[in-house]
This record gives sequence, C-alpha cells and structure tokens, in this order.
Amino acid sequence: MAKQHIIKSVFWLTVSEIIYNISGYVIHSGVGRILGPSDYGRYGLIITLTTMIIILIGNGIPTAMSKFLSEIFETKPQMIQIIKRKALFLQCILIGSITLIFFLLAPLTAKALGDTSLTPLFRISTLIIPSFAAASFYFYYFTGIHKFNIQAILKTIRSLSRMFFILILAWLFRVEGSIFGYVLAPLLVFLIAFGIDKFFISPKIKESVSKASALPQEFHWQKLVNYAWPMTLFLLFYEIMISIDLYMIKGILNDDFLTGIYNGALTVARIPYFLFYALTIVLLPTISKTTSEKNDAETKSVLSQTLRLMFLLLFPIIALMSAFSASIITFFYGSDFAPAASAMQILVVGMSFLTIFYVLSFAINGAGKVKVPMWIAFFGMTINIILNYFLISKFGLLGASSATSITSLFVMLLGIYFTKKEFGVSVNMNSFAKIILSSIIIFFLSTFFPQSQFMFIAYSVILLVIYFTLLYMFKELNQKDLGIIKKLLRK
Repeated sequence: MAKQHIIKSVFWLTVSEIIYNISGYVIHSGVGRILGPSDYGRYGLIITLTTMIIILIGNGIPTAMSKFLSEIFETKPQMIQIIKRKALFLQCILIGSITLIFFLLAPLTAKALGDTSLTPLFRISTLIIPSFAAASFYFYYFTGIHKFNIQAILKTIRSLSRMFFILILAWLFRVEGSIFGYVLAPLLVFLIAFGIDKFFISPKIKESVSKASALPQEFHWQKLVNYAWPMTLFLLFYEIMISIDLYMIKGILNDDFLTGIYNGALTVARIPYFLFYALTIVLLPTISKTTSEKNDAETKSVLSQTLRLMFLLLFPIIALMSAFSASIITFFYGSDFAPAASAMQILVVGMSFLTIFYVLSFAINGAGKVKVPMWIAFFGMTINIILNYFLISKFGLLGASSATSITSLFVMLLGIYFTKKEFGVSVNMNSFAKIILSSIIIFFLSTFFPQSQFMFIAYSVILLVIYFTLLYMFKELNQKDLGIIKKLLRK
C-alpha cells in the first residue's frame, strides 16, 4: 500500500472516528445530565465492564482473521471465504460461552463491587455482548480486505443510531434504557453490514475466485487461535490497565458521586485515544501485508510516518486539554462535574502516552510479534493496580489519575523501544523537539485566555493556528505536507 493511500485511509477513518466519538461525548454528556452523577457512575460501571469484556475477549478472533485476510485478499481470493467461515465458527462458540457466563456471574460481579442492586443492570447488559460482537466481526472482516470506505460509512451510521437509541431510552427508562440502547445500535450496524456483504462484497469475491486459476486451499483454524490468544490477552490486560482506576475508586472509596465524576474525567481524557484509533485499523493489516512480503523499506516508512503524525497532533491536544480542563469538563457534563477537572488534567497526559503505546502495539502485532505487546500490557496492568491501591487511599481521584499516568509513561517507553528493536524505527529527536517547543508555547499562551464553558473552543482554534504556524516557521511542516492535506480535503 502506497504511503499516500495509507494517509488517505487514515484520514477518512479518522473523520468517521471523530464523528463516532463526537456522538459518544454527546451521549455521555446527555446521559450524565439526564441521570445525574450517582446514576451516571452506575451506568459507567455497567457499560465499561460489559464493553471491556467484548472488546478484549471478543475481538481476538476477528483481529486474527483481519491479519490473515490482509495477507492473501489480493493474491489468493479463494481463501477469503474459507478464513471468514472458520473465524465465524470459532467466534460463535466463544461469544456464546462468554454471554452465558457473564449472565450467570452477574450477582457475583455486583457483589464484588459492593452493590447488589447492580445485578439486574448487568443482566440487561449481557445482550450487548452478542450484538457488539456481530457488528465487530464484520468491521474486522472489512479491515482484512481493505474496505476502509465501508468501515467509515458503517461507523457513521453507528454514531447516529447510538445517539438516537441511547439518549431516547435513557430519557424514557433511565439507567435500564440507556444500557439497552447499547444493544440496539450495534445490532442495526450488523444488519446493514450483513446486507452489504451478501449483496455487494461476496458476489465480487466469488466472481474473482471463478476467474482465478489456483485451486482452493485449506486454512487450519489453529492459525487463528494461535494468533488470537495472545492478542486477546493483550486486549484484556490493556483494558484492565486503562479502566482499573475507575473500579478501584468504587471499591476503595465506595462513593457513587466520586465514581461518577471520575468516570467523566476518564471519558473526556480518552479523546486522544479515540482520535488516533483509526491508525490501529489501518496499521495492523498494512504491516501484516508489508512484513509478509518482506518489504522492510515500506514497513519502516509507514511506521516513521505514523510516529511523526502521532507526535505532530498529539502534543498540542495534550497542551490544550490540560489548559482548558475546567472548561472542557463543564462543557460536557455541567457544573456538577467541575471537581473532576484536576484529575482530568493529569489523565489527559496519561491517556496520550497510552495512545502511542496502543498504536505501536498494533504495528508490532501486525508483524506477528503478538506476545511482545501482551507482556508489556501485563506488566502495565500489574503496576497500575499496585499504584492505584496505594495512591487512591492517600490522594483520592488525583492518586488514581497519577497512577494511570505513571504507568502509561512506562508502557509507552517500552513500546517505542520494541518498535525500534523490531523495525529499526526511532523517534526523530529534532522533529520531536520542535513539536514539544511549539506545544509548550501554546500552553503558555493559553494562560492569557480565561476559562469559559464555550469560548474555549474558539481559543483552541486560535492556538492551533499558532501551533501549526510555529511548526511551519521551524520548517517541521513543509509544502509537501500541506499539499497532501489539501488533496485529501478536495477529495
């Protein structure tokens, strides 16, 4: 895949991801206002745990399918349906088992969190697992065959549908309704994706297979499992690492209000992660393809471009979100959540470090080195649990946010180290220094702007213009970069 095509794919997937996450923040803001801090804390616990389970455990097989499809979809189209069917069979067994176990363990889960009234809510949320898994299966299928345009369309449909279902049902049925909205949105996306595959994608694949001279080949399901289990553990350890602070606040402080406002801070602080999630969608199949073809030059080029793009956009986001943390948290959730601003200021830094680690992990996974990110995530999870245990008791919300940020720095540095070791790609220190300096300057300039629930958006735009102007003056941005951006926007 040419570098410009990668940038184009990332661009449109990022646009759809931005729309998706704007819808997410509209939902969180709306649900937080409808339910209030205490019920919003309960809602956050239920949704975070249920989606965590499906994202980690349920995405292992589809991610493995995506990797193997990306390696053969152009050269061996006859293998596409074989790999897809075997992945579907394994996924049905896995998701069916998880759904049943989660339903049966609902009382124990609620008891472990010290609130048995959560039991019926956990049982309602059980339906999210098969619905979410069905939509995700097709998402990774389209990733494997590089149909990124279809992914962008489906992501946008899901954005609009989940806003409609969750907010309407939250208003009508409170916490129970908001949870059920998470069932209906991915179910609708699955039905649309199934229709697109059945009537548009599969017929074209069958046509290309009929023209191919090669005979069908066998694909052993063990390949999917061997790749999926470390990938599944990586996702499990990673999600626990980034979410354990919320559950430990609930367990140690046993305060629904503090849990609710921390959930608000954590949700807003994850904006950088959501913005860069599109990179992981493109990187895994791209690196799988280039490494399977032993195209080391293209692999290095793609990763170098990815690192530069992340640093270029991530650090001004950290600067602006830290500067306007009080304005941002009240913008999304209202004045009731204002006490979360200090925790959010720290969490933004930590979540940004985690974003870099997460993106690089998918590059390493794409090269087949799935155990490396798995072990880094495991150590990160262990460190974060220990730090949270000691710091929450002493410093409350600030202790939790500090624990997560310290852990994030540790795993990011390990991710950068192994990226250099595996691919020979390292951080360009000259470029990095210019980006850091420009980010520090706009953070300093932000102190001249007052905190405002709405005007911080205009202030941020002004400061971003100054940031990119500085980079252009420092010769970090050039005419080639501007030309690519203009071309993408015209298209």
